Order: sequence, then structure tokens, then C-alpha cells
Amino acid sequence: MPRPHRGRGGLRVTYSRRIGVLAAALVLAGIATPVAGAEPSADAVIAEVYGGGGNSGATLTSDFIELVTAGPAPLRLAGWSVQYLPGAPSPTSRWQVTPLTGSLQPGARYLIGEAKGTGGTVALPAPDATGTIALAATAGTVALVHGTEALTCRTAADCAADTRIRDLVGYGSATVREGAPAPAPGNTTSVARGAALADTDANAADFAVGAPTPVNAKGETPGGDPAPVDARIHDIQGTTRISPLDGRQVGGVTGVVTALRTFGSARGFWFTDPRPDADPRTSEGLFVFTGSTTPAVAVGDAVTVRGTVKEYYPDNLRDSRYQSLTELTGPQWTVTSSGNALPAPTALAPDTVPDALVPQPGGNIEGLALEPATYALDFWEAHESEIVSVTDARVVGRTTEYNELYVTTKPGQRPTPRGGTLYTGYDRPNTGVLKIESLIPFAQRPFPKANTGDTLGGPTSGPVEYDSFGGYTLFATALGELKDNGLQREVTRPQRSGELAVATYNVENLSAVHDQRKFDQLAHGVVDNLQRPDIVTLEEIQDNNGEQGHGDGVVAADQTLRRFADAIVAAGGPRYEWRQIDPADLADGGAPGGNIRVGFLFNPARVSFVDRPGGDSATAVRVRDDHGKPHLSVSPGRVDPGNEAWQASRKPLAGEFVFHGRTVFVIANHFNSKGGDQPVHGRFQPPARSSEVQRVRQAQVLRGFVDQLLAVDRNANVIVAGDLNDYPFSPAVRTLTSGGALRALIDTLPENERYGYVYEGNSQVLDHILASAAPRGVDYDVVHVNAEFADQASDHDPQVVRFRPGTGSRLGDAYYDALDWLERTFPH
Repeated sequence: MPRPHRGRGGLRVTYSRRIGVLAAALVLAGIATPVAGAEPSADAVIAEVYGGGGNSGATLTSDFIELVTAGPAPLRLAGWSVQYLPGAPSPTSRWQVTPLTGSLQPGARYLIGEAKGTGGTVALPAPDATGTIALAATAGTVALVHGTEALTCRTAADCAADTRIRDLVGYGSATVREGAPAPAPGNTTSVARGAALADTDANAADFAVGAPTPVNAKGETPGGDPAPVDARIHDIQGTTRISPLDGRQVGGVTGVVTALRTFGSARGFWFTDPRPDADPRTSEGLFVFTGSTTPAVAVGDAVTVRGTVKEYYPDNLRDSRYQSLTELTGPQWTVTSSGNALPAPTALAPDTVPDALVPQPGGNIEGLALEPATYALDFWEAHESEIVSVTDARVVGRTTEYNELYVTTKPGQRPTPRGGTLYTGYDRPNTGVLKIESLIPFAQRPFPKANTGDTLGGPTSGPVEYDSFGGYTLFATALGELKDNGLQREVTRPQRSGELAVATYNVENLSAVHDQRKFDQLAHGVVDNLQRPDIVTLEEIQDNNGEQGHGDGVVAADQTLRRFADAIVAAGGPRYEWRQIDPADLADGGAPGGNIRVGFLFNPARVSFVDRPGGDSATAVRVRDDHGKPHLSVSPGRVDPGNEAWQASRKPLAGEFVFHGRTVFVIANHFNSKGGDQPVHGRFQPPARSSEVQRVRQAQVLRGFVDQLLAVDRNANVIVAGDLNDYPFSPAVRTLTSGGALRALIDTLPENERYGYVYEGNSQVLDHILASAAPRGVDYDVVHVNAEFADQASDHDPQVVRFRPGTGSRLGDAYYDALDWLERTFPH
């Protein structure tokens, strides 16, 4: 399923591309670049605006506005003001005013403290002026005004015509701005004018997002002491995950620049101290964060840096579930020499990274002393921001749409036959998995399109940094050459005439607005790879306008399913029919507005669907006893849809089928996702799996329904299929299989073949087919067509089971067994 991704400044994009990728594309395309040769204003200008003071995740307790002048003489500010207007002003919105006093000195800053929030821990240095304006963190307009009377303009054009306004910055989605607005900051970031103080009257060009750096007229910074603490990189990194100098100003930090990030909203450079200490716990590398400004340094430069030490969390929350990155913010540096040799990288051999993941203290591990020789996450933390290198690395997770892939540094760690790394238990993490991204400009070296099992031949090296998706990540400055391992998409065998084939396929948020290519790929998967199964349970079918129609009342999916059925015919398959039930609008979770649901496709030339009217989104299907034979009260029908176990989640759909006179019950499922769980690589160990509680409840409800069918006839043919969003060893799946009423068919495969989904480089199981005891001659297959490939129609592999439905009598079963033997022995 798609996933949220992060950008600096608290920006989050869900079910979309990563912000940094988009920003990089804009940079490469030459969009929104500063005007060349722009001159600083001779008057005062707004230097920095910060509206996140006291908000969640903020360090500073107050909002602030900072002024600066490039003029040669002091500027008297008596009779001046700074004023604020909301980003989207209404007809009743009014400018809020903070009068100014004193003077602005050349080369100095002037700090205006504004409203104080309830959070944060660090006060501003003594402001040169104080107001009470509560600036919005992400969008708003600030004006520097020669006068103290409130402005009246509420459009960009009207404000541009007001001669009292000497400077103006609109940030985020601000309506009033100069040119395009400055990028949106957040609770932990501000917008600040570049060091050259360029004033092009285009806010997007003049301002960049970065860490807030309030400075008053005396040169004081937060804490009131402008003198930084002299430190080496290993002093800053320390022997735990949190720097002992977190929040402190440091200076005299020396090292050699090893890599640059020159795109996106998290630009900066890594540097390494070539004179390490003797403690293996302390990293000698550090990242210097420059926001959306490209740093003016080159690899090989020896630099001396001053800045504020910060622990950056990917979600900008101090109570984050993730680990942090130790970095320097608000930096200033000098280049003392260039062309220096780089420190040798740490070479990763198969035995370099420990097999154990991390201590399991039952809480936050940040305060624990690192043990890099014992634990994998400690090893990576002890090398945070240093250059590491891996040679001839096998790809275990395909190239994603975010230009990332996963390799293993431990090729012998639980390999799958097709080149992946198998995830087999909560207590058996794959510590060799490492994510790879690239710092090489795309125009110079496009990111390789790799499948699982391919190899990055030669060395791949670069600095290591923690990411919320995938954990520790190598940002490659040298990227190995892709060697294609020739991975092929699997094709299963067709069912014999006496076998019923039931498949399950998560089609990843399929809606009628998708392009035809997705429908065609999925259709060929059904026809060619699954060999035209008789029944297919579908997961992640969306309504006709998908995510485009949030809350518009559209819940029907007939256009989506018709396009899919037509595509299957065009691919050479049968004319499938479908059955499903429209959910209530916005009630079943999934992508917002998509009205996700499960459903059935079936081939009417091979199997009949028993239609019984009355099934709708709120009506529960019941089991009826008809002279010792179970039947459904409605077909298709939802299983206990009003039960709180299904809140904001997909409801199971039960259908009654007849194959060669024998009744088969198929239940399509899509349990709640793992969203909200703490990551395996996070700072809380062992990680809490909060979503598991709901899946266990869902399994209990579903198992109760299956038990009702089997209570009427213990020889009933029951197939439970779909995306259960959980592992074979999970409590939810074991709830379904307890006592032997159902068996999980994934357990019938050799252990190294038990997977159909790849997440963060781990080949694992989320989809399942479970069967009651009645089906005979069960032949089960996971058909690998998607999860291991860069080009995929879905992120899930489909599965299929072929079987002879039981008759309920020994004589009848023997008869059909004999027919099957004849067909296998003397095939047509």
C-alpha cells in the first residue's frame, strides 16, 4: 500500500511523491531559481520569520521576526512597525501591529519577539522590540512598515501599491506576498533571507526554509551567550543516540567535507574529522543542515564550523517513534584549505554489522550507551554521517518510485531462491538490510531501476543517515553498476477440469481514473501468470473516481470493475463477472476518498455464484442450516459489518459458489493496516504493534463466522482469502488457524518461499489463503509477478489455490479423486 513520506519543516505528503524528489526535479528543471545579480535593499529588510514558537516539537518558546539592513548608516526605527496578516485573509481579517523603537545598526540584527506558546524549552535572546502577534507556523504575511497605523490591503496588488510597506514576505500558501510566496516553514523551521540579503521582490527566490536562528542587536543567540562551546565532532556525537551538546552552540568544529546534498529542502553537507578518537562508540561524521540553500563548499574542503547542535526527528516530534539525526543548524563556516584527501570509508563485509538488532529494554533506547560491536542499530549510530562502503551488494528490495532500493550487507542472511532476504519472525530481524539513495545528480547518473536479486557491482559508498522509511540509509556519492540477475515473473500452472482455482489479488487502490496501463498489467497477471483462475478475491478496489472525490458521496465501483473485466477479455481471458457491496461513504479506511472495498471476480463458464438479495453495507450475513447444509442468508454479504472490530476498516465479504454441484464458501478480506505501529528500527524497543490489537479482534470475528459454517457442516468447503496485513506467525493469523479449523496454506511452502510482499528490503507475508479441512488435493502457489520488480502493477504478489471441493461423503470424494487421477495420468 502507498505510504506517507516526509520532507523537512514538518511537511508531509500522503499517497504521493516525496517532497525532496519533487524539489530536486524543480531544481534540475531550473524552476524558481533566484534572480541573478539581485542587489540588497539599501533600506531595512525582513531577514527571518518564525511562527512555530511554543508549538508541538518546537525548541523555541516564542515566535519572532528579525530585521537587517545592508545600508551603511544606522536606521532609526521609531515610528516604524512590523505587521502580520493571516495567509488566507477573510473580509474581516485585520493587520496586527507591533511598533518598533531604537535603531537598526549596519551589519547587526534587530529582533522582534512575538507571541509565546505553551511548548518549547528555549527562550529567545532579549528582543529589541516585543509584540503579541501569534504568527502562523506554515502560512502568513509579514510586512515592514514605515508607520504604525494598521494596513488595510488584503491582496498582493493592493499591498504592492502601498508606499508605506518597505518590505513584505508571504510564506507558505500566503495570498499576500511578493511574487511567489516563500516556501512553507513549520514548527521547527523558519523562512530566512540568504546571506547576500538579496531583495528581488520575489519571496520564493529570496527566502529559504531552515532552522530558526534568532539574533538580537547585541549579537546574542538563544541562551543569551554568543560564545559557542569549542568541540570536536566526536564530542558532539557522544556515546549515546542523543548528543551531550543537544541545543548548545558549538564552534571550532573541524573536518573535511565528504559529501553534499544540493537538492530538496534538506540541503547541507557532511564532514568528517580525520583525527578520530579511540572510542568506537563516537561517530566522526556530522551533517550540517542549510535548509533549502545549497552550501558553498566542495568535497575535500577542510572547514571550521559554528552552529547549534540539534537532534532532528523525521516527523519533527520530540516524542517521535523514530530515531534522530544529530546535526548542526544555523551554521557558519570557513574553508581553510581545499583538495584534501578524504578519510577512508568503513568497508562493510558480511560480518561487519552485528546479527543482533538492538537492546530490548522495554522503552526508549536513546539513553543507552552504544554497543556497536554487539547491536546493528548501535553500529549504524556509531557511524552516523560517516562514509561507509559496500561492494557487489545484492539488491533485496526493488527500486521504488522514490528512487531508493535496498541491498544486503549479509548475503547469507535468510536468502530467498529469487535473491531477496526473508523476514521470518519478530525476533529474527535482517540486520544486513541497508537502504540506498543517491546524491549524484540525476542528469549525471540516473538512479538504477533494479529488481530483487540484481547486484550493484563494484563499490557503493556515501554517508549514512537515519530515515523514517527504511532506517539507516547510505546516500551514495559512488554508486555501483547495476548487474541484471535476469529475474522473471512467475507463471503458475492452469487448473485441471476437476479443480477449482481460487486466487487472491491486492490490486493497490485500483479505480476507474487509473490509466489503461495499470488495468492491462493487472489483467495480464490474471490471464497469463495466474492462468485464468475461477474465482479471484480482490482487495483495494476503489470507487469510480478514486481519491479525486473525497466526501462527494460517490461509492459505486462498477466502472472500476467493468474496466478491469474488459481488460481481462482484451488480454485473452474469460468474461469475468463480479460481485461486491458498496461501502458507506468514507467508512472503510484506505486512501482518503477512495472508498476501498473487497470483491469477487468469477468465471461463469466454470463456476456459479449463488445470488441471494439483501446484502448491503450495514446488513450482516447469517449462516442458515438447511437440513444439515449451510447456506448464506445473503450472497454476497458482509460479515458482521457493525462490529467495532471493523471501524475505519474494510469489511469481509462472503460469497456462496457452486462448482460441479458442490458448494464452496469464499470469504474475501482486507484487515486493517500496520499504520501507527512503531518501526522495527525506531527508538522504542521492542516496538509496539498497536495496530495488531484490531487485527486480532477482526480475526476473532471472522473465525466466529467460519465456525458457524463448520458447526452446521464440519465438511463445508471454506476458503478465507485476502490481505490480512499480518505475518504467518502473528497473533491474528494464529487466531484463525487455532484448533485446526482453518490451515494457512503459506505454511505448506518451503520456508524460504514464504513471501509475497517486500517492505524495506524484507521479503514477507501479508496476503493469505486459508482453507478448511474439506478441500482435497490442495495445490497452493504464491505467484511472484510484482513485489520484487521495479515495474509493478501492484505492490503485492497474487496467490492461487487449486483443489477439488469435498463432497461430504467418502464415496463421493473417492469418485472425484479417481477422475482427477485419470486426468493427471492421461492428460488431454
